[in-house]
Amino acid sequence: QVQLVESGGGLVQAGGSLRLSCAASTNIFKFNIMGWYRQSPGDQRELVATITSGGDTNYADSVKGRFTISRDNAKNTVYLQMNSLKPEDTAVYYCNARRGWFSGGGDWGQGTQVTVSS
Repeated sequence: QVQLVESGGGLVQAGGSLRLSCAASTNIFKFNIMGWYRQSPGDQRELVATITSGGDTNYADSVKGRFTISRDNAKNTVYLQMNSLKPEDTAVYYCNARRGWFSGGGDWGQGTQVTVSS
């Protein structure tokens, strides 16, 4: 089990940028898949981006080209750089750590609120 703490959320105008951070309590190398998810009230939690221990990434179509996920194993931290933000990006963003896609849901952080104004 790992504790995850997200930070970096806030209020930003459309077109602006934010960088989210996810600090883990242990070495994240053993978690092959680190990811960011988001959820708005009344909606299901959706995948935003994932990154493997080898550095392979994938993104939701809605954020591809605007968001970049990265990981720093030495710092036990995962980042989500968000550029060209849109009002529809408004959500609570959650960090997730799992050992594999078939290893259960993994561990979650408490979330950080991102609000994009028009």
